[in-house]
Amino acid sequence: MLNDFTKLILIFLIIFTPIAFGSMELWAFSIMELGILLIIILWAIQSLLRPALRRVQGSPEPRWIQGLSPEPRWIQGLSPEPYMVQGELQSPHSTFVVILLSLFLLLILFQLLPLPSGILKIISPKTYALRSALSLEPSASTFPLSFFPFLTQIEFFKWLTLIGLFIFLLRWNSLEQSNRTIKQLIIVVMMVGVLESLYGMFEFFSGHHHILNLDGSALISSVTGTFINRNYLAGYLLMVIPLSVGYLFSRETISTNRFMGWRHWLSSLDGKTLLIGFSVIVMVLGLLFTASRMGILSLLLSFSLISFLFRNPEKGKRSSKTVVLIFGLALLWAAWIGLDAVISRFFSVSEGFEERWKFWVNTFQIFKNFPFLGSGLGTFIQVFPMYRSFHITGLVTHAENDFLQLASEVGLLGIGLLLVTFLFLFFKGVSRIRSMSYENPKRYMGIGGLVGILTLMFHSLVERNIQVPSNAFLYTILWVIVLRISITKKGAISVYKMNQTNQRN
Repeated sequence: MLNDFTKLILIFLIIFTPIAFGSMELWAFSIMELGILLIIILWAIQSLLRPALRRVQGSPEPRWIQGLSPEPRWIQGLSPEPYMVQGELQSPHSTFVVILLSLFLLLILFQLLPLPSGILKIISPKTYALRSALSLEPSASTFPLSFFPFLTQIEFFKWLTLIGLFIFLLRWNSLEQSNRTIKQLIIVVMMVGVLESLYGMFEFFSGHHHILNLDGSALISSVTGTFINRNYLAGYLLMVIPLSVGYLFSRETISTNRFMGWRHWLSSLDGKTLLIGFSVIVMVLGLLFTASRMGILSLLLSFSLISFLFRNPEKGKRSSKTVVLIFGLALLWAAWIGLDAVISRFFSVSEGFEERWKFWVNTFQIFKNFPFLGSGLGTFIQVFPMYRSFHITGLVTHAENDFLQLASEVGLLGIGLLLVTFLFLFFKGVSRIRSMSYENPKRYMGIGGLVGILTLMFHSLVERNIQVPSNAFLYTILWVIVLRISITKKGAISVYKMNQTNQRN
């Protein structure tokens, strides 16, 4: 019952976070944080109530291993018992990731800690100089590293809840029992992507120009869905589209092995598979009509990677024709509707790059002055005006580059911890996917999730994505799918037997 309730909360958050304006407002991401906190509390309660026999370390051997009863049905293809996979999730690599992420959170807490001025002068001279010059109390003897501790606290809780969600999902026993839960989550994510695309296109092409209850006449010049900014929707769809294509291929795998030729392949497709394919086309349309230049380039990169990675070298295929067909149909449909506004955006790409270059240069100056520990997570909006070298109307809220801004806020130490974590998880996910056969449906879901992660990060080189709570939430879900989708039943048995052998020795 707790698992079902947890799943419902998770599904609610997947639907809620993008619909609530991308959860950019305080009330929206506060609900997201409370939902994640409730999930973690339910997990803690479940862990306390779970009988000792359900744990690998202390459970007796199942009767089928002792030879007292036939092997369970999940060995023959059905879902395994939860404790059969738990040993895999408690392996040293999982602990290593938790340690790295915990060190990052400790760094953020250290930025909030008031430090004696003498120590602050040594570890961050620029912070000391600016703090002393701007302080309303010249006699103050302690200063925190963060220039605006309240903003750092807000960002700290965002990171804390998302990291907590990531660790929970890595160990959630509902994902251990079968792939059914993962598939359900993928379907919900895909439905949200389709609804965002349809709603955004309706508002734009109908001339209604609203974002839910807000009049967006002054904001909407392209498809934005329920997001305030077109690039936020583009970033969201860049994660959903590859994942959906991977799910489509996972359904195709079984049928394509039984038919030869494209006529037989078309005749073998069922209604649900065709609906998924149509959904992908709708989301591609939605992304194209966001007119996000980097989003469209990232989409091209995404489909190029998918076409290459979804090929089957064992059958002599150099690329996936299905991927090319889907993208071609979407492009033809978009051309029929009209791509003039989208194409015209690319003629101003030099102006857009010039503007972003100014942001990057000034942000890099911040990084140079706070190289090791940063100016404080979330303080860019307060620090940037001191380094701005050009005139602009309005308030600068982000650096148009997630990674450069993050480096200026947390320094080399913080960005280094996150980089090591990313590389470790990336190679772990790649190695697991590569170990799976080309006929394994889970291989394509894993690749789809990984491509979604990579294309979002590519898009984040010139946009704000990971700072958008809804996109960061889905980014976390994608990592879990990539890492959990490749846990096999055979591997679970091996881990179980190894643990039992170690206990006997």
